[in-house]
Amino acid sequence: MQYKMIATDLDDTLLDDKSEISTRNREAVLRAVEAGVRFVIATGRMFKTSVHYLQRMGLDGDCPLINYHGAMVKKSSSGELILHRPISNAIAVTVAEEAEKRGSYVNLFIDDELYIKEENDYSRFYQSMAHMGLKVVGSLAPFLKNNGAEPSKMSIIQWDGTIEALEAELRDKFGSELAILQSRPNFLELTDKRATKGQTLRWLAEQEGIKPEEIIAFGDGHNDLDMIIYAGLGVAVANARPEVIKAADLVTASNVDDGVAEVIERYVLDLSSG
Repeated sequence: MQYKMIATDLDDTLLDDKSEISTRNREAVLRAVEAGVRFVIATGRMFKTSVHYLQRMGLDGDCPLINYHGAMVKKSSSGELILHRPISNAIAVTVAEEAEKRGSYVNLFIDDELYIKEENDYSRFYQSMAHMGLKVVGSLAPFLKNNGAEPSKMSIIQWDGTIEALEAELRDKFGSELAILQSRPNFLELTDKRATKGQTLRWLAEQEGIKPEEIIAFGDGHNDLDMIIYAGLGVAVANARPEVIKAADLVTASNVDDGVAEVIERYVLDLSSG
């Protein structure tokens, strides 16, 4: 099979445990691109916290970048918006109200900026992971009502053991309109129902005339599942969640052992040993 597109998650997949791209992974991706293969990053991150990885690899042309689990696609160099599937304002307001009633911490991602109610232990915890600027705007439901904004993504953190109850409540109310996943313990992430990596990768591939069987997709987490299932060759890194490993066509080495490069070298560059 001649593969025409490679799509990969960033954290714990293409990136090592220091959030860097190894030399081997970088060289394998660059050689694939030189051979005419389309390269796509698909991540839950914001555009501005992920685009520099393409730039560091020297891929700052028109490589598309899928952000917010699939809610947004932009061109890496110009920042041109190609696709946006945000959460409706009305739903975002209701979610913010329900979460704040429970004392949960909520992030709003709007126009590639992060908005929060107030700085506290939750915000400091999130900042320790994400390392990005934030805007404090007070209670989020009134903020949303006043400006009519439609968030690309919302995330909710709750440490008191009630996150599952909130997730169940949100699924009951908005299961037909929102994609809801617990990306890590006590951490919910919400996007529009159409905004998942698999659905957005499908849309992008169709725009470029690329068939599913011509795509390799790499991932490790729950938000990578439908992308891995959609691709002709769905690859889980060895450190992936059990559900991802089970769904994948192939399991490669871990993110710290150049698992992405291992597959590209074998299936795209034909550098397999022996």
